Amino acid sequence: MEKLSLMKIINLIAICLLSISMHVYADTPGEIKVGATLPPATLHALTGKSGKFTDFRGKPLIINVWASWCGPCRAEMSSLENISRRFGGKQLNIIGISTDDDAYAAKSFVKEAKLSFSNYIDNNVILEYMLGANTIPLTILVDAHGRVLQKIRGSQVWDSPESLALIGRAFQIKLN
Repeated sequence: MEKLSLMKIINLIAICLLSISMHVYADTPGEIKVGATLPPATLHALTGKSGKFTDFRGKPLIINVWASWCGPCRAEMSSLENISRRFGGKQLNIIGISTDDDAYAAKSFVKEAKLSFSNYIDNNVILEYMLGANTIPLTILVDAHGRVLQKIRGSQVWDSPESLALIGRAFQIKLN
């Protein structure tokens, strides 16, 4: 009997450890799911002018949700900037959405990183919830019609051959 109890305890511990190590993300309130179309939500400009998601229809869109205090977010920005300089406005668009509470910190980071693509701020968590950004960085691939194709969590090297291939497959375009 004692062995059985010990085995049950070991199994329970193993199950708990396994569940902790798995990447399970709960939905955020009002989250737009993969396959759904982005609504015409207002984007409050950090740089440039404010707009709406619908302003970017007609070309595929990469949305990167970030914060100035987030190390992994900062790490991937130069590769997003490289893609923007290479393909932005021609084959696709890239925008950033900062979740910073402090607009000054977000603007300072955009300037420091020399980002040329448009960045917006969401200090009231509306876009954060809508996009499902309960972890950052979060990158969302949206087709030319505004339909969410894919959500990619965590820092990536976006200008690597593997990432460019992933983007090309998602958008069904050849990035060259």
